Amino acid sequence: MALPLLPGNSFNRSLGKEKFHKSQHWGYCNKIAMLVGEDKPGIGGEPLRGQKLKPTYSVFPRGVGSDAPSWVAFDKQVLSFDAYFDEEVPEKNQELYRIRHCKIYFYLEDDTIQVVEPQVKNSGIPQGTIVRRHRIPLPPPNEDQFYTVDYFNINTEVIFYAQRYKIVDCDQFTKNFLRKLGVRLNPPAYHPEDPYTRERQKMADNMKPLRPYERFDTLRQFLEHDGHVLRFYCMWDDTESTFGDPRELILHYFLADDTIEIKEVIPVNSGRDAIPLFLSRKKLPKMQFLRVYSLSLQYAPGGLYQPGAITDRTVLNVFGGLVGNKGRYILDNRKTGTVHQEFYKDSDLTIGAVINVWGRRVILCDCDEFTKEYYRTKYGIKDFPPIPFKAPPPPKIEKTFPPYTGFGSEEDSLCSCLSLLPQPPQKDFKKFMEKDRKGLESHLLRFLAKYITDNPIDKDRQFIISYFLSDDTISVFETPQRNTGILGGKFLERSRIKKPGQELFKSEMSEYFKAQDLFVGAKVCFHGHNFLLVDADEYAFNYMEKHADEFPVANINLILNKLKAIGQPSSREIKQIFAATDPEHTKVIEYDPFRNLMVNITGGKLSEHEIMTVGRYYSERDEIEMDINFLLAVAQEQLKKNSFENFGQLSATFVYTDREKCGLLPHEKCRTICKSFRLPLADDLLQALLTMFEDGEEQVDYKKFVNGLNWRENPIPTFQTIKVPIKYEDDWSGQPPSLPVKRIKYLPLIEDVFGIEE
Repeated sequence: MALPLLPGNSFNRSLGKEKFHKSQHWGYCNKIAMLVGEDKPGIGGEPLRGQKLKPTYSVFPRGVGSDAPSWVAFDKQVLSFDAYFDEEVPEKNQELYRIRHCKIYFYLEDDTIQVVEPQVKNSGIPQGTIVRRHRIPLPPPNEDQFYTVDYFNINTEVIFYAQRYKIVDCDQFTKNFLRKLGVRLNPPAYHPEDPYTRERQKMADNMKPLRPYERFDTLRQFLEHDGHVLRFYCMWDDTESTFGDPRELILHYFLADDTIEIKEVIPVNSGRDAIPLFLSRKKLPKMQFLRVYSLSLQYAPGGLYQPGAITDRTVLNVFGGLVGNKGRYILDNRKTGTVHQEFYKDSDLTIGAVINVWGRRVILCDCDEFTKEYYRTKYGIKDFPPIPFKAPPPPKIEKTFPPYTGFGSEEDSLCSCLSLLPQPPQKDFKKFMEKDRKGLESHLLRFLAKYITDNPIDKDRQFIISYFLSDDTISVFETPQRNTGILGGKFLERSRIKKPGQELFKSEMSEYFKAQDLFVGAKVCFHGHNFLLVDADEYAFNYMEKHADEFPVANINLILNKLKAIGQPSSREIKQIFAATDPEHTKVIEYDPFRNLMVNITGGKLSEHEIMTVGRYYSERDEIEMDINFLLAVAQEQLKKNSFENFGQLSATFVYTDREKCGLLPHEKCRTICKSFRLPLADDLLQALLTMFEDGEEQVDYKKFVNGLNWRENPIPTFQTIKVPIKYEDDWSGQPPSLPVKRIKYLPLIEDVFGIEE
């Protein structure tokens, strides 16, 4: 048999072996009385009378077990024994002795023992821990020693403080542990019963209480279905009563306790009081009773029970009226004449079923998804055809407004028809915040226009039409020209302009010019003045191309599809025309011949703006590099004016943020750091400077960036770098853009429209 894992492999540190327990007694040392150990021999080394010497060596061989101490090796390991002890009861005639069962726990880590008696209901005895956990000494005359595991076995007795305990059994772990120690286990002993407890149990079984308690276990149902509610959409047809109409109801069936709650759906402006519940939460009986006071068990008209017909208990009057007015009643265990009342269950609730709600016929018409899944899982119902019960909604009455009177704006006049107290018209504040001017983003589209007239004096007049995207307003400015006899300046105040040809006094809102109505080549009429848009500034072209989904004339994909549909039948001839236009095979065409060629090919089906969009897309432009010294000079001038000199701390912050110490940081991270230092530079200028110091992966060399801004150590003369004066958008006077379209690469255009020749 294998030995158990024992710590230390030493005699005084292992359980199941003889332990060295020191008990003290008095002796003399150098003529001084003191406590000495029990293992001290007498004179000459001879053992004293009654002295038992412990063996010096362990009975287990060396190398068996563990070197860990016992409180580590046997941590949380406890031997459990079933035991009992008998107790005399001299003061009662019903019992002479009492058998009390208990548990003996032996803790292997420190040889402590605990005795616990399980609680017995209505025993009247203080139970629980009988002997607290500690080391228990052996009975006399060996009270100087303590109990070890060697003293425990099945069908043996142990004495704890003069109380004798009979061990009858133990658990499986204890049996295995004792077998490994080499202990031969005795067979389990008999568990005696307490005679008085047995008699009490017989009396309790024979007793029949006057009010029997019938246990209905509803806890399981509550724990499984708490919060689970079936919902049915119902209809109660109350049209037979006076002023009655169909009522829409919602039935809730609570699976936790089989109760039902009904709510009424009250339509708007129905004239009915908004009661909280049509039926409060309760169990709904299938046959409701009437309050008719009668002692006979009969059914009332309409299938309802009378009072007293349904009771929880049934009693019998033994003497009747023989002994005065007093009677002797006993419980009827057979429950003769008991009427069992039935309540609605979940199995009774199906779509199309009719339930009786206290005399009201309620039809179940539909249910929600949870209810369908519940019935699909429990009862296997798959089809849930709903019953139409709602009346079709009345036709929506379209609001009609009186025609515009001419006083104020149309929006202001319309607000007086929408509410009793007129409110001012609400502006699109979100659009205003998105499309308002932000830095270099002006959100202002400007076009160069000419006056459409037969008057030779007005033909040469030029106008700048500005469209403000923030509020859809338009302003017209006439550029002054010398020797024309016409003063330039403001031609039309900024306002929203109605489209021509609309009735003035009408109920509908008028249509106003939108941004999509303005493009190069468009003809517009502002208050009777006809204009032809002949050009636009660079910002207008760029904005319309960036938002091509809003401007079809700037959507290159739509234009190419239109061009492909027009020129597909004669694609070979078109290619020959383009080749003839370029006799020297330079693969580029000037813009004017290209425009004339596009007009001839499309037959005027493309607008001037669409042709310009194609030309801009396939144009050959000269890239102009921005002077980095000029930007740094402007930035240093701004920093110098605001007395910003904290370049050392700015550089230290960049170095601290650079965890990899590679000298590069992302563009947005550098911008955030500069904003945290409140760098007195415009956001557009800061973005341009960071872009100048970027590499191919949008990583900024922050050391060069800070050195370039440091106007103390690396000053840049401002006036030496300025070569071209700064031009602002507001100074545009209708001249051609700074980067005009000069030459067009026609080969990519032909490939995108007609494909590559084989």
